[in-house]
Amino acid sequence: MSDYIRRNILDMPGYVPGEQPKKGEAVKMNTNENPYRASESVYDAIRRVADEGLSRYPNAVGEAFREAASRVYGLPADWFLCGNGSDDILTILTRAFVPEGGLLRLAYPSYILYRSLAQIQGAASEEVLFNADWSLPGYFGAPPEPESAFHLRPVPGTKLGLVYLPVPNSPSGTVIPKEQILAFAESLPCPLLIDEAYADFADGNCIDLVRKSSKIMISRTLSKAYSLAGLRFGFLIARPETVTELIKVKDSYNCDALSIAAAAAAIGDQAWRAENRRKILATRAVLTQRMRALGFTVPDSQTNFTWNVHPDKSVSHKAIYEYLKAHGYLVRYMVYPGWEKVAGRDDGLRITVGTDGQTEECLDLIEKFLS
Repeated sequence: MSDYIRRNILDMPGYVPGEQPKKGEAVKMNTNENPYRASESVYDAIRRVADEGLSRYPNAVGEAFREAASRVYGLPADWFLCGNGSDDILTILTRAFVPEGGLLRLAYPSYILYRSLAQIQGAASEEVLFNADWSLPGYFGAPPEPESAFHLRPVPGTKLGLVYLPVPNSPSGTVIPKEQILAFAESLPCPLLIDEAYADFADGNCIDLVRKSSKIMISRTLSKAYSLAGLRFGFLIARPETVTELIKVKDSYNCDALSIAAAAAAIGDQAWRAENRRKILATRAVLTQRMRALGFTVPDSQTNFTWNVHPDKSVSHKAIYEYLKAHGYLVRYMVYPGWEKVAGRDDGLRITVGTDGQTEECLDLIEKFLS
């Protein structure tokens, strides 16, 4: 069959998600899942839909969720596009905006799936390096010039179709100021997607920018702040004329009846979200303080994880990851080739905030390893 599969698919390595052990085999602090159970309103909604039966197709655009989101965010319902996780939203956008042979721009290091989506589309990715302090150079919003600006540089003259900008970013947990993002959008020859997968844990968000610029779109997920990673539901916030065109690109019924009902219930329970956020932020502060006390450089995180790099190169991040895994704790060991020319090291440990007990035990293990 390899003789028939498209060459760009054969050539690409494919996105590799974080390890997913069997339940009970390890404490998962590696894929930015929420350690707490979702709102009980979610389970009630799922039971109601299941009791009614699943023999009919769901509403094709997830109208129940759009109406619930409209109430929460103060935007008309037609400003929302539902997806099977925010990765589905990213796929829809890449298919709609990036031509085959075109170009997708992203910051580096960031979410590596962006690059995979470009490869699937038969497009190139232009990867502009963050500065060492995780700020972005001004030329991110315009055609970059210096060779040192790139991790990956495409063939000159390739048409730029879309720009992905995660705010907050992964793995760093950092944000870009809104005024700079708006300036980026105004200087770009294409749309800008702000990936706000972790915005519920941040001090602010960019939703008002969608009103200010027709080029700006925002993607969100319910996997993180609503404890619904296993459900798979995400959404886009964009101008209604954009959403209308994107509906043509999505799968006919890309969200099932259970996920639509559960997502509507989840986003409707903002009291649960606020309390969950409070717990995550409190534990994040402990995680940050203790890792810094152990000698790690840890940027101020606006997410439910921290990025941890030890400045002493004799301290092996990979060895720490393997030690934790052997003791039943999974964190994410990540390597970003080329990043060492900016930051001194190309790897680090991304640690998801767990419960207080999980986080303390993980930190104790790291301290024991270093002692």
